[in-house]
Amino acid sequence: MSTYTIDTATSRATPTPAPMKRLTAPAILARKGGEPIVALTAYTMRMAQLLDPHCDLLLVGDSLGQVIYGLPSTIPVSLEMMSAHAAAVVRGSWHALVAVDMPFGSYEESPMLAFRNAARLLKETGAAAVKLEGGEAMAETIAFLVARGIPVVGHVGLTPQAVNALGGYRARGRDDAEADKILADARAVAEAGCFALVLEGVMEEIAVEATRAVPCPTIGIGASARCDGQILVTEDMMGLFERTPRFVKKYGDLASEIGAAASAYAEEVRRRAFPTEDQTYRARPDSPAGT
Repeated sequence: MSTYTIDTATSRATPTPAPMKRLTAPAILARKGGEPIVALTAYTMRMAQLLDPHCDLLLVGDSLGQVIYGLPSTIPVSLEMMSAHAAAVVRGSWHALVAVDMPFGSYEESPMLAFRNAARLLKETGAAAVKLEGGEAMAETIAFLVARGIPVVGHVGLTPQAVNALGGYRARGRDDAEADKILADARAVAEAGCFALVLEGVMEEIAVEATRAVPCPTIGIGASARCDGQILVTEDMMGLFERTPRFVKKYGDLASEIGAAASAYAEEVRRRAFPTEDQTYRARPDSPAGT
């Protein structure tokens, strides 16, 4: 159960969260081959509130480095950044499982380091799981975390934290050797105990084969509709950016709406049409201040 209470009399946090049991890692795992899993990224309390009724999983992705902070990649993202945003998303949600990305450099060195940092994230945020990138090389670390009570979402294919090694963000699996590597990675992290596996930027036939090959649900992003679920960066699918990856479908045009609202506000301020009587405080006529 969500135990965090928001004082709705003084907070902008609306609507008031309805008490209900959050989805758990075993519940997500049980969705393999069943109803598709709906997942989106969230970085703030308010966005979490808006997305939570519609999602099974909210991912506090290290993509916040680019989306929120304007960084050139996810590489500079810190544990402190991930912790602050994940705590906000947990406060703003009460239904979806919240998973948080482990940033670059926080888990690759050793399983012990990964455990210390994963435990810190879960303690500080209230999130239910961590996500980390990498295939066979990370299988030992994933097994170490899972054996110690930390649910893990895996991530193979196009792994943004490895952009320097991969040489860019192109789709993966275009040749047989790379395809075989992705499938081997998927099997390895699933066998290590992941309860879900993100397949990013891979050729569709590989995504389909990987989905058949692993016992945990696959969550596609630039993969295939035949995965067990889908995830997108919310700001991409809501149309907040002009440039988005090919695999993104824009379900809104919030950039235009925000621009139009800001333009209308600026125009009213410049001609002193805002604020009006409805938005100002005035003393009552019978009060001393009103004489």
